[in-house]
Amino acid sequence: MPIIPVVGDLIRQHPGTISLGQGVVHYGPPQQAIDHIKHFLSDPDNHKYKSVYGIPPLIEAITEKLHRENAIVMNRNSRIVVTAGGNMGFVNALLAVADPGDEIILLAPYYFNHEMAVTMVNCRAVIVPTDENYQLQPAVIESAITKKTRAIVTISPNNPSGAVYAEELLRAVNAICRRHDVYHINDEAYEYFKYNGAQHFSPGSIGGNAAHTISLFSLSKAYGFASWRIGYMVLPEHLFSAVIKIQDTILICPPVISQYAAVGAMQAGAGYCLEQLHVFDEVRAIALSEFEAIRSICTIPRADGAFYFLAKIHTDMDPMALVEMLIRDYGVAVIPGMTFGMTDGCYLRVAYGALQKKTVAEGIGRLVRGLKAIVKA
Repeated sequence: MPIIPVVGDLIRQHPGTISLGQGVVHYGPPQQAIDHIKHFLSDPDNHKYKSVYGIPPLIEAITEKLHRENAIVMNRNSRIVVTAGGNMGFVNALLAVADPGDEIILLAPYYFNHEMAVTMVNCRAVIVPTDENYQLQPAVIESAITKKTRAIVTISPNNPSGAVYAEELLRAVNAICRRHDVYHINDEAYEYFKYNGAQHFSPGSIGGNAAHTISLFSLSKAYGFASWRIGYMVLPEHLFSAVIKIQDTILICPPVISQYAAVGAMQAGAGYCLEQLHVFDEVRAIALSEFEAIRSICTIPRADGAFYFLAKIHTDMDPMALVEMLIRDYGVAVIPGMTFGMTDGCYLRVAYGALQKKTVAEGIGRLVRGLKAIVKA
């Protein structure tokens, strides 16, 4: 079972629990997104199927955004496909590049839906560790490549660790993919969520790399668009036909009303998300201050992106047992680290994006009190 509904069931069994579990934002879409729905409603033809890969106004808006913000210039070597969220883009990519029995390299900590998707398409997830700061280790990654490897997956800013991968490391991984003729799939769902001057880098901007680079984006986080299910992928031209066949079979086309709303959201632009970041920054500072009190029992590597911490708890306890105790006895929920491939100790993912500042502060306080009582230094 996916871990989010499992923890959600535990939360329902203990009313009053504050959830620091699910990775969503506390705000909704910009007004421009809502206003743009009138353009959908004004044309009765919009109630019919539309283009498999996205409506023209949204493709145009995405093209301009990629050029302006990611330094990704669309040309005859690459294509854009609008998807029903970032997860669908990832599944599209897997089905297009891999056959049953092939290997996909995931970097631990990984996004659990990625690992589940690899398993569902009958491929094998090869798990490669990051370093003690959750940063990439190119030499270790390259040593894991075999003749069955089809792709290396990176996520930056990272879910679940909050790490922002350094540009030189992402460039190194992309070069490895070129040398070994495998794909570099880079998930950029959290591209705007950065702190302490951290810089986001899109591997899709590297010149001459279009043939082996797949970039995944999502509106779910930045625009408060989680339920609208709109993401997009930038992929090599030679994969376009395969992805269209896949998406047409599974989806036919992304929800057209959501695509119109997405056009409005993108007109609001990155500024809409960036206006919210001061709240995330304040909550993040509160959390880090609280965590100082338990440094002897908890290590939190630098987390300059997304809205997560991946804490290593200095205990031999089973992480799921610890999660259950925190919910039952202290009214706070987090996600166990083994869900993200962290099996060499007790890890907890703490998410601080979904709730208002006061509630998150209370939740972090409960977490710290619980860990102090449960885990002995």
